[in-house]
Amino acid sequence: MLVNGAVVAGKGASTAKGRSAEEIEQIRVILRNRFAELDTEYEDAVTQNHRLRLVEIGDAAGDDQADSGSKTAERDAATSLLRTLLDRRTQAEHAIHRLDEGTYGNCEACSNPIPWERLEVFPSATTCVHCKQNRERRAS
Repeated sequence: MLVNGAVVAGKGASTAKGRSAEEIEQIRVILRNRFAELDTEYEDAVTQNHRLRLVEIGDAAGDDQADSGSKTAERDAATSLLRTLLDRRTQAEHAIHRLDEGTYGNCEACSNPIPWERLEVFPSATTCVHCKQNRERRAS
């Protein structure tokens, strides 16, 4: 079902703001491919992080403060990468779910349509630019 040009409900809703069923399917393919890429990157990062920790365990004896600080910085960077990849993977998964449920393309904050230009640049977007800016202002 369309409201203000966006898909709002119903499995299999085929158009949103002038998008055909083929275009919606293209978005679905893009999101699934992105999820698969992020999933692979995440699994690779987990493996790398595990190896880094194993090396640290075996290498920790006799470290001076500089070595210890360097290893801590490496560990923090690896953990940050894992969090970022997991967040992006979760966003892609959520976008696929919204597409399947027929709510993809609507702002989760105000329910207004998210402009297609924004979705084309950031397919996992869940808010319109206005709501995103409001949330960022409140956070700072």
